[in-house]
Amino acid sequence: MFDAASPPGQNRRPLPPAQSPADGVPSPRTPMSIQARQPPAKKADRPGKQRDAFFDNAKFLAIVLVAMGHSWEPLKGDSRILEALYTVVYTFHMPAFIIISGFFSRSFDMRPDRLKRLITGVAVPYVIFETAYPLFKNAVDPGSHEEISLLDPWYLTWFLVALFIWRLTTPIWKLVRWPLPLAVGLAMLATATPNIGDDLDLQRVLQFLPYFVLGLSMKPEHFHLVRRRSVRIASVPVFAAALVIGWWAVPRMNTAWFYHRDAAQELAAPWWSGPVMTLALMGCSLLLTACFFAWVPRRNMWFTALGAGTLYGYLLHGFLVKFADYRGWFEHPWLHHPLGEIAVTAVAAAVVTLLCTRPVQRLFRFAMEPKMEWAFRQDAAELARERQTREREREKVSA
Repeated sequence: MFDAASPPGQNRRPLPPAQSPADGVPSPRTPMSIQARQPPAKKADRPGKQRDAFFDNAKFLAIVLVAMGHSWEPLKGDSRILEALYTVVYTFHMPAFIIISGFFSRSFDMRPDRLKRLITGVAVPYVIFETAYPLFKNAVDPGSHEEISLLDPWYLTWFLVALFIWRLTTPIWKLVRWPLPLAVGLAMLATATPNIGDDLDLQRVLQFLPYFVLGLSMKPEHFHLVRRRSVRIASVPVFAAALVIGWWAVPRMNTAWFYHRDAAQELAAPWWSGPVMTLALMGCSLLLTACFFAWVPRRNMWFTALGAGTLYGYLLHGFLVKFADYRGWFEHPWLHHPLGEIAVTAVAAAVVTLLCTRPVQRLFRFAMEPKMEWAFRQDAAELARERQTREREREKVSA
């Protein structure tokens, strides 16, 4: 599919066809450089699913940052530098992942096969892990009596609720005239509305919503803009400045603002500061996200294939982080020194990498990507599409 005439960074062997990732985000298909210069193919003429290495690389690196950030939480109180780094990472790692989720949700509609993938790849894993995490805590943490509540997402599972809601509302965002300003307005209102409560973590759903809608509104050429050499060079002083500002802000700013899970009043701030902080944090997040994308490799790397297993790493690493926390491992004095913090960071990155591998995916596919054909009615249109696909494959083989 790629030849010597391909643009720099695109001369690589294609990955084998893969299923849609279990995180509900459609697989990265044809590389953006080819999308940008080719007209959309007719449905019957589209080639097999081809993943774009850039997006798999970005997803994997973002999940590694998520795992490292979670491993820093028990340690950051003793290190101003670590807390500054934690603040900077939390400014952009989830926005980057959510923007990619929105970008690959552009084609989502209420077609039965897509709804089934949303249910089996997002809703069912949410129910399983929302049940598993409290049971795990009760088993590992002595004296704990955590209750199971499907309405109150626990720890990492909020993202599955948010993704489910965002994907279901995608047709609405594609319909309205100004989707991004509307999403930003809802996020600003949410930060001034403490009565929203904790059900389904709607504060996070609404406050992170603009990033998903932004992804829906983006085109391949927008990602090319941030992958230019000039942007890559400029991102270095931007990240350096962000670390300096983060270090300065540690004793002056509540880190909870970066979690996007509370209204301003719940953070002991006046109501008007919520909308102001929404705009300020979104500006910072988008700037650092652009810098992050600028440094994501465009070619196949040793970790590219792991980008398809990011949901596995995301949901499973939480058990290990919480186990270490419940057992008091983070309280060891050595870990609260620079070498200990570096060691914890390296272990977190290695563990989440391992959890994204294919053996782990095969082992936990029953929970992440259950087929559940028994639960759905057979759709005549889908069966017809499958027959056409099989016929085309047979024709290719015979040719």
